[in-house]
Amino acid sequence: MADVIDSMLDLMRRLPPTRTEENVQALVGICPEEADELLQSVDQPLQVMVDRSTGREYLACDYNRDGESYRSPWSNEYDPPLDDGAVPSSKMRKLEIQANEAFDTYREMYYEGEDPSSGSNFAGVVVLKKTMTPTSPYEPSGSWDSIHVFETVERGRQAHYKLTSTVMLQLVTRKGTENDVKVPADKKGPENWKREGEVSLSGSMTRQAEQDWPLHDSASHITNIGKMIEEMEIKMRNLLQEVYFGKTRDIVYDLRSVDDLEKARRQKELQKELVGFIKR
Repeated sequence: MADVIDSMLDLMRRLPPTRTEENVQALVGICPEEADELLQSVDQPLQVMVDRSTGREYLACDYNRDGESYRSPWSNEYDPPLDDGAVPSSKMRKLEIQANEAFDTYREMYYEGEDPSSGSNFAGVVVLKKTMTPTSPYEPSGSWDSIHVFETVERGRQAHYKLTSTVMLQLVTRKGTENDVKVPADKKGPENWKREGEVSLSGSMTRQAEQDWPLHDSASHITNIGKMIEEMEIKMRNLLQEVYFGKTRDIVYDLRSVDDLEKARRQKELQKELVGFIKR
């Protein structure tokens, strides 16, 4: 059935990134027997869930999913309850608690109160989500989802880390006035996916990094992984800002003049006159 999965993934690459969740659910409905492999292969926007035991929010993704249940990193319990769900060993659970505390500080510094969650040799995941909710229909909205999967191999007093980071970005800007006609929420269809004056920018980016760090004790893993994730997120943010947004801005400005064309023509004529005076 590899051909079926390849066809699904090929189709997903050609569908709008803003409708990833709907498209995945549609494909799962068509081929339910391939659901697990498809969900493992496609990165979807992170969902916020609430731990019933602690009341704290956590992020649900494929890395803390077992069947239809998701494990909370705060209480180590599944929702909906799952008796035979996979849980980390006592050693890994202790490390996970320390990681949750460390990345909770990271969340406060970089994500202004949004929700993080985290997962001898071991592997784990750190997921972070930031949403921008508009207060009016004409303010911009968007979301930032980052998934950092790491693998750790201890080598004596050193540890080798392999980090795979994926960022999913969605940004929508709107332009309008209160007098514009609003589209009812119950109306769906291609004609209502975008409104006049609305610009949607979305996509994903994946990068990998490998590095060796000194290992003093088990807590050193938290520091080392945290440094790698922080450096990777800074690099990916800069890449998005300078390359993707910058290139998009250049293309838009080349296609459409922002300044008055008559003013630009007069400036060019004045420039030619000044060059002529200098050459005399």
